[in-house]
Amino acid sequence: MSARFTLLHTNDIHSHLEQAAQIAGYVKRMRSRVPADELLVVDCGDFLDRARPETEGTGGEVNRNLLCSIGYDAVLPGNNEGLTMTFEQLDAFYGGLPIPVVCANFRPLDPQRKVQWLQPSLLIRKAGWNVGLIGLTAPFNDYYRLLGWSAADPIETAEAEVAKIRSEADIVIVLSHLGLRQDERLAASVRGIDLILGAHTHHLLEKPLDVGGTMMSAAGKFGMYAGHLEISRDAGGDRAEIRGGCLSTEGWPRDAEAESIIAAGRESAKRRMSRVVAELKEPLDWAPDRESPLSVLLAEIVRRKTGAEIGLVNAGQFLGALPAGPVTEERVHALCPSPINCCLMELTGRELLQAMEESLLPEFAGLEIKGFGFRGRVLGTLCFDGLEGTADLSRMPYDRVLEVRVGGERLDPDRAYKVGTLDMFTFGAGYAGLRNGRNVKYVLPEFIRELLWEGLGDEELLSGARWRRIRLTGERPS
Repeated sequence: MSARFTLLHTNDIHSHLEQAAQIAGYVKRMRSRVPADELLVVDCGDFLDRARPETEGTGGEVNRNLLCSIGYDAVLPGNNEGLTMTFEQLDAFYGGLPIPVVCANFRPLDPQRKVQWLQPSLLIRKAGWNVGLIGLTAPFNDYYRLLGWSAADPIETAEAEVAKIRSEADIVIVLSHLGLRQDERLAASVRGIDLILGAHTHHLLEKPLDVGGTMMSAAGKFGMYAGHLEISRDAGGDRAEIRGGCLSTEGWPRDAEAESIIAAGRESAKRRMSRVVAELKEPLDWAPDRESPLSVLLAEIVRRKTGAEIGLVNAGQFLGALPAGPVTEERVHALCPSPINCCLMELTGRELLQAMEESLLPEFAGLEIKGFGFRGRVLGTLCFDGLEGTADLSRMPYDRVLEVRVGGERLDPDRAYKVGTLDMFTFGAGYAGLRNGRNVKYVLPEFIRELLWEGLGDEELLSGARWRRIRLTGERPS
């Protein structure tokens, strides 16, 4: 009986399918060298991302097929699985999957609503070891409750689950989609965990990190690295010894079977996304650094969907303009790939004014941001509906907005306004003036690109999108 087993781990691949194909090839090469009884392969969440057309157009089928082809022993749902699918879509994605789905703090909100595929922990036999696997995912409950799920406190859940399986397990491994800081907290506060495999914050630990006797490893993002650990018993035979780290996948050959799965997914997605959602009589212009009809149309749509006084969006949600003629799902997805939802919040007139002033500054409009669901290139200027104003670009920053009216009345700095906007701003992304929104209500499950399908066919909204909300005078100082 061997006293050693090999652990391969991945995280945050985010539908980088080509890198998944490289990892598939590596796993197969390891299978040819390591007996099945001595190899454990796990993923720690965000394997899929609906910004990728193959994922969007197949409902995640291409990702599911890759999971099976790689042959994981266990997978954990990340927020990109849990937050970007309806209850029914997530149930279909994982239902019948021949891979254990492990997550201890995630369950249906309605206790009568059962899912057969979800288990809190798993005991698996490898090389004479009883390996205990516990899954934990980030508790985005403001979203999850709207989708029919509940995510309990991960630290409290870990304490209970470790206590439950520790006596049976020779080694306890947590698959975590909590992020680096929460992993450090978990390691410091919950006894009995030997190894935490991390995800969510895309952190890379090229060598395992020891935090209070608990080892931590994480493989970065997008499949650019994969974890390869060798686990053996120490000299006393009563403790796990963990060696290895994360390997760059650059230059790894792609697995032929995985490439075939990706190609089939691409063809299937193109067929399914060829549906025409609108026929435009005129093109819709767009630019990231100025008010333009396509961005204003989105502000109109968000305002109407949320029932707000003001609609507010960032132009960077788009990657280009829309020409006249038929518009397909595929085209809308290519221009607006971010899995972003809209929301309703309250902002004071003073906070709105600050955001408007920031929006006129290149350091905000041209800011390159990552995460928070945003899959655009730059933040982009703010575009509005339900609000009109004038600004003089020749004036000093933060003193450029001359007048703002909402519903025909002058903006009151102290009054709270109901603003329909995008959920990414509730996480503190981008504009500082939007970070303190109160009484937030998220609107799920539709992404903004799905709301666009209907809006592009509304002639009243299209006509209204072509007139300016903010009149600019002067020129920015050189």
